[in-house]
Amino acid sequence: MEKLIITAAICGAEVTKEQNPAVPYTVEEIVREAKSAYDAGAAVVHVHVREDDGTPTQSRERFRVCLDAIRKACPDVILIPSTGGAVGMTAEERLQPTELFPEMATLDCGTCNFGDEVFENTMPMMRAFGKRMIENNIKPEYECFEMGHLDTVVRMASKGEVPGAPMQFNFVLGVPGCTPATVENLVWLVNKIPAGSTWTATGIGRHAFTLAAPTIVMGGHVRVGFEDNLYISKGVLAKSNGELVEKVVRLAKELGREVATPAEARKILGLKPLA
Repeated sequence: MEKLIITAAICGAEVTKEQNPAVPYTVEEIVREAKSAYDAGAAVVHVHVREDDGTPTQSRERFRVCLDAIRKACPDVILIPSTGGAVGMTAEERLQPTELFPEMATLDCGTCNFGDEVFENTMPMMRAFGKRMIENNIKPEYECFEMGHLDTVVRMASKGEVPGAPMQFNFVLGVPGCTPATVENLVWLVNKIPAGSTWTATGIGRHAFTLAAPTIVMGGHVRVGFEDNLYISKGVLAKSNGELVEKVVRLAKELGREVATPAEARKILGLKPLA
């Protein structure tokens, strides 16, 4: 079994300091949380950015400053900026990080309910995002919140509308209004991915670690972080993203699976090695 890639989703667009004081807003705080996750064993950092007051933004300049600062602190980490942004943002707003030519970026695979809100990803939007990533040579991480999202994006790849093989999927399970975070659902999704693909699982909230454990055993990769879950255990707030990553590392050790370095993760994901 290949080594385990751990991704840290360090802040997202929705969580706040009122929910957990360690949630990062400023550039310095974002770097602090990225470094804590990297030092704990994360090979990948999934990046949203905020204004200093916590307002989510897709500003190209804010992303440039944050990505450069993270790279300075964690020179070999794999950075996956978000093109999801926050609910209600336009496609043009959301695409701004792709203008920085990152090696990877997220691509959301369909419209879905997000609690009381609707996260819009129409087919024309997805084609536009796919076209931009093909043009800018960006490898997508395909974010699937619903079971139909997987079939949709695989068909799009077969038509050349989004980048194709080898594909990397992230199955985000447990969002209120979307596919529940069960092992049964995860197995169904994994059994439908194209040969040669890689996959990550993200359990939302209380499902973070109960989904991580079967994922490790099944040969997938794991995402944790404040974007998805603010607690290290029931009722106990995590002190940092690093603490959440450390728990996944402990699970992997107990289950007999080694954790990938950034260089090993690049090879597994089909990315070019750093010069």
